[in-house]
Amino acid sequence: MYAPEAPEVDSPLRRQLLGGMLSAAVPALPLLTSASASAAESPIQVGGLPVTCNLTLPVACMAKAAATGKPGALPRGFEYSKYNGWPEVKESLMTGRIQAAYMLAPLVMDLADKRIPVKIVSLGHRSGAVIMVRTDSSHKKFADLKGKRIAIPSRFAVDFLFLRKMLAREKMSPKDIEIVEMAPPDMPAALYAKAVDGYCTGEPFGAAAQRAGYARPLAMTRDEWRNYICCVLTVREELIKENRPLVQELVNYVQAAGNWLDSTPASREKAVTIAAGRKYFNQDPNVLRFVMQNPADRVTYGDLRMIRAEFDELMQLSIEAGTIKRPIAYENYVDDSFVKAIKPVTISL
Repeated sequence: MYAPEAPEVDSPLRRQLLGGMLSAAVPALPLLTSASASAAESPIQVGGLPVTCNLTLPVACMAKAAATGKPGALPRGFEYSKYNGWPEVKESLMTGRIQAAYMLAPLVMDLADKRIPVKIVSLGHRSGAVIMVRTDSSHKKFADLKGKRIAIPSRFAVDFLFLRKMLAREKMSPKDIEIVEMAPPDMPAALYAKAVDGYCTGEPFGAAAQRAGYARPLAMTRDEWRNYICCVLTVREELIKENRPLVQELVNYVQAAGNWLDSTPASREKAVTIAAGRKYFNQDPNVLRFVMQNPADRVTYGDLRMIRAEFDELMQLSIEAGTIKRPIAYENYVDDSFVKAIKPVTISL
């Protein structure tokens, strides 16, 4: 936002006395002040996808909105902005259309390496990816997938790295299967129609097909990759420079939302109600509830620590996959100062 320029003084006014000119100019000043205050207090938009890996974001936004006006709360807050795919989130963050978003960790590494001024400031979840096959298929292990058609969301997605890890255990590589990139919401229908033999993605798109009865998990990160990192809270560096307190509060609420989600089944049920609403995911609450309950640690949120060794592992896997061309310094894509300075907030929902 920018303040509007004062209107040019016309010829009749030029002939007026100086006092009259000043009097004519005075009414514009409150408008400038009002516009600046409005811009300063309007909430920032935080981009996210309607996936349970991003569930801490709607909870954090709802909790922040509920706390607005209470003693100690910042006047400026943050709001969830729904996107349908990672390319759109990436473009919006790169161009500065939004200043914060949940993003794929390897994609943030790549952007930082290309001098896009972004930093990871918090994790968003743990676990949450599944590899699904048809219930009536004979696939029992990954060797059975040889020559089969498997869908992934993106080659930058950590789901793809998960698939590579599982194939490697069977001494296989992606060359042993046919990989197609597909939007996660399209995957259940593609499996049902037998357009693909399996798919690897985040929830709730595995649970949707499983709950419908025509798909089963071949592997889940909860069993195979406990320190799985995928979606991370990412902010543009100018926001960090211009408003550190707001970034800190955003991190405070995201981390608190994670602890709250893992604290009790009642919290998860409340989160289902929030996320299912039109303002957020706009999805069937029964599918979201299935993710939260089958099993309860299908996706976890309570351990959102930023551990360098885990990012190093993720980068090495990305280099091996060819999605990142060379090692990138941790400090180039992570700012962990906000996690280190967390101040507890209460999630009252």
